[in-house]
Amino acid sequence: MNPFLSRRTALQAAGATVLAAGLSGLTATAARADDGNAAPKLVTYPRPSTMPTNTSFKVRVRSAPDGDWQTLDIWRPQLEEINPATGSGKVYNSSMVYFDFQGSAEIEVTYLKGGTTKARVRPDTLGIRPELLGDTLRFTLDEPRDVVVQINDEIFDCLHVLTNHIDPNPPSADDPDVLYLGPGVHAVTGNVLNVPSGKTLYLAGGAVLSAQVYFKDVEKAAVTGRGVIASPYNGILCEGSRNIRIEDVIVLNPRGGYVTTVGECQNVHFGRLRGFSSRGNGDGIDIFSSSSVVIDGCFLRNSDDCIAIYAHRWDYYGDTTDITVENCTLWADVAHPVNIGTHGNTDAPEVIENLVFKNLDILDHREPQMNYQGCIALNPGDSNLVKNVRIEDVRIEDFRWGQVLNMRVMDNTKYNTSVGRGIEDVYIKNLTYTGTHANPSVFVGYDEEHAIKNVTFENLVVNGRVIADSMQKPKWYLTTDAIQWYYNEHVQNLTFLTTSEAEAAAAS
Repeated sequence: MNPFLSRRTALQAAGATVLAAGLSGLTATAARADDGNAAPKLVTYPRPSTMPTNTSFKVRVRSAPDGDWQTLDIWRPQLEEINPATGSGKVYNSSMVYFDFQGSAEIEVTYLKGGTTKARVRPDTLGIRPELLGDTLRFTLDEPRDVVVQINDEIFDCLHVLTNHIDPNPPSADDPDVLYLGPGVHAVTGNVLNVPSGKTLYLAGGAVLSAQVYFKDVEKAAVTGRGVIASPYNGILCEGSRNIRIEDVIVLNPRGGYVTTVGECQNVHFGRLRGFSSRGNGDGIDIFSSSSVVIDGCFLRNSDDCIAIYAHRWDYYGDTTDITVENCTLWADVAHPVNIGTHGNTDAPEVIENLVFKNLDILDHREPQMNYQGCIALNPGDSNLVKNVRIEDVRIEDFRWGQVLNMRVMDNTKYNTSVGRGIEDVYIKNLTYTGTHANPSVFVGYDEEHAIKNVTFENLVVNGRVIADSMQKPKWYLTTDAIQWYYNEHVQNLTFLTTSEAEAAAAS
């Protein structure tokens, strides 16, 4: 146990009752922290004994280059794979560790099943080449990153390493504006914890909340900390609220499916949320009829869309505007890493606009259904208009099954009551795909009145080749023929530029 949280042992002792406003009916079992005064360079956290573990890995960490080794507790996220012949889903156990550090951290991973022939640390863009010594590998992180360690190309029996900066100023347990949960498993009467306006729910490292976190018609509220949410419902639900922060916590396989849902909200900030799911409708972060939402530094591995951006659905109404997704790592075991536009309001058409996706690593995408492919999919239905979208600095690694991009104006009768109005003004800069498994990307307008207009690629790179209208090709070829992508006659002004061509056009 790390001394970093020692000043709050009163609330962290085994069997302690948590006393905080709004938490009546909440009890906890917890572990004690040791005393200590030195500022740590490495902080590790306990896994409560009642939480399931996995036995594929042993993991140790130390402050690089010569700190003392600490063995990390292994947590068990679960992941799903769909059988394309039957539609049934198989759930797999996986492994996860997490810790905080400053400076550099050296990580040692031993694959206890043996037979290791190769190891990979992803995202590939980090350039981490682990030292492999039999069934043990070592690598160093120079700053907090979320990475996946794969042995022998195993997809599910892998290790997820989640790391944070050490929190220099964690809240006090006796702060009247903080609902503080120390290490241990916490239960709430009714399995829903309502966070009031002006309050911060803080989950210390090693804390597990077995309830849904609910923001309902509140302002200036938050859930933060290094703990875990393992809810029998959805993980976090935010409705009709504004100025909400959701930071650093891990949502581990909510049994209701969704990691987080945001409906009719304004000014919501996600910072380094991590979420795993393995059930049907197991989306990561879903946004409905909301504005000014930032999703920054998140790691999402889900059995449905990692990030979905919609307008009206259920009891949520209104446009969705000003959404930014940046510095995230996405892995979709089912469906899309990013999906935009399916749900809206036929009776009072809505707009989904001003969307920014920047600095993303997409590690996987597996979707047998042709209607739901695309690492990034813009598929407006229900009279939605999707416009003003910028996608920049996105790295897509080779995935199992699907398409790099899918843009279609749709009338999907399973979900829609009308065709989407269109897609307009999409700018895609510095998108790279490296791999061999991608099906052809598709760009399809519905008809002349429901078209795709003004899509520009700058510096699209496919397997190291820059794709541009000016590239060498037979003069009768379309640019999309060079990479076996398809667009129809209802796509207007689809352009592929090199960076120098784009800069020249901007200067003219």
